[in-house]
Amino acid sequence: MSPPTPKLSKFIWGAEMLTVENINLHYGASQALKSVSLTAEAGKVTTVLGRNGVGKTSLTRAIVGRNDISAGTITFEDDDIAKTSAPIRALKGIASVPQGREIFPLLTVKENLETGFACLPRGKKHIPDEVFELFPVLKEMLSRRGGDLSGGQQQQLAIGRAMVTQPKLLVLDEPTEGIQPSIIKDIGRAIEFLRDKGNMAIILVEQYFEFARDLADEFLVMDRGEVVLSGSAADMDEAHVQSLLTV
Repeated sequence: MSPPTPKLSKFIWGAEMLTVENINLHYGASQALKSVSLTAEAGKVTTVLGRNGVGKTSLTRAIVGRNDISAGTITFEDDDIAKTSAPIRALKGIASVPQGREIFPLLTVKENLETGFACLPRGKKHIPDEVFELFPVLKEMLSRRGGDLSGGQQQQLAIGRAMVTQPKLLVLDEPTEGIQPSIIKDIGRAIEFLRDKGNMAIILVEQYFEFARDLADEFLVMDRGEVVLSGSAADMDEAHVQSLLTV
């Protein structure tokens, strides 16, 4: 099944949603992020690349409010959100698909999707048709428990749950990890669809280079908690980037 056709957006394509400037993050005495900066724009995918343990997940947790930063600024739609909690950021329109998916194994697929209602006003508490158009298996399994789904189906559920919140910024942390190739293609098509709607900024954290390359509009590479390379995907030196991922 082909993805649905994106509807025309009332938002300005390319409008800057998120600006992260020179943030530091510590876990006790250990520094996980060192002066990291990035931007995310509506209608674009900003891809964060890097090996395991270089700070990619710490960056996503800082953006969505699950870890406090020790220096720097995080601005979302011109509002300083660096000191706001994760629930407040969700209310503002920031959604995440965390590494490991974090679905509720004893809740049904329908109930998992409905947990996204928590940050929505009463009149918007519904599951968008796009969720089932992009991931038909979820509609077929609405009454199944989340824990009974395969890893790939759980990843689709995690993305669908984030879509339910109708976010302005979507942060995906390693969505292809441990997923079979056919579902990786489905996830790629879903990200393309959400980007092409033009009203959502997407941050994609990945180790799978080809997947990230094909989706990226902008990219940055991290190493040891720092950004060591960034730029437009159109100007990416693929050999150089891949060398940084294998050091």
